[in-house]
Amino acid sequence: MSSHLRPVEHVDDWIAPRFGDVTGRVGSTVPHGFAAYARILHPLEDAEDEPATWSDVAAFTGSHEHALMQFGAISRSPEWPGTEPEEGNLSPDRLERLCDVLDRHTPAEAECFFALWEGYGWVHGSPGVVIMGSDEVVPPAFPPEVLNGPRLRHWGGRDYLVFRGGLRAASEMGWHRDEWFSPQSPNLFWPADRSWCVATEIDFDSTLVAGTAELVADVLAHQGLEAWSVGPEDSLTVDGDHLNR
Repeated sequence: MSSHLRPVEHVDDWIAPRFGDVTGRVGSTVPHGFAAYARILHPLEDAEDEPATWSDVAAFTGSHEHALMQFGAISRSPEWPGTEPEEGNLSPDRLERLCDVLDRHTPAEAECFFALWEGYGWVHGSPGVVIMGSDEVVPPAFPPEVLNGPRLRHWGGRDYLVFRGGLRAASEMGWHRDEWFSPQSPNLFWPADRSWCVATEIDFDSTLVAGTAELVADVLAHQGLEAWSVGPEDSLTVDGDHLNR
């Protein structure tokens, strides 16, 4: 576990009451009650292994770009020859860029809270995870005081381990081994003053940012983040893309 991420002794239940009750909507993934919301599309690569965007995919297939577009709809599989965006994990470079924006809207030295889904196999170790080519018994990623600690309950029944630390500790979450590090962006994170909240749902290929109008405007304006303005009632399900059928 990163030395900059520390377990919490208590989890304030402020998020769950602010979730909507319709699966797949923005407001059932990140809390209601914020002034503005943005959807950051996860990156991918083209057939030459070069960085690509959803805009590139839409241009290639002749699909319609819009805030609620679904990758499966715009890629016209198998027409798009490149990769698919990763589900449930915002890439380290995009996470760093997002934290650059969040930093400008977060008090200096502010403590932040980071939630990690407890269902990742590597969290608990063997037999939930194996290392290819090895018969090693994989130990849990966290000590007992973390695994037995308080949980955050997300709408839909998922439970999350919660850690605290500075904003930049977001990039240190993941599976730490002596030989390597497999990053996992926080599934939820927010500052102590709850002025914003970021959510990366494990089944979504985009990350949601909720906060002030000024914060979201900065996210939307960042050239290194492919982001769109959304609202809490918008659907991010496959059926939510009404323009690409």
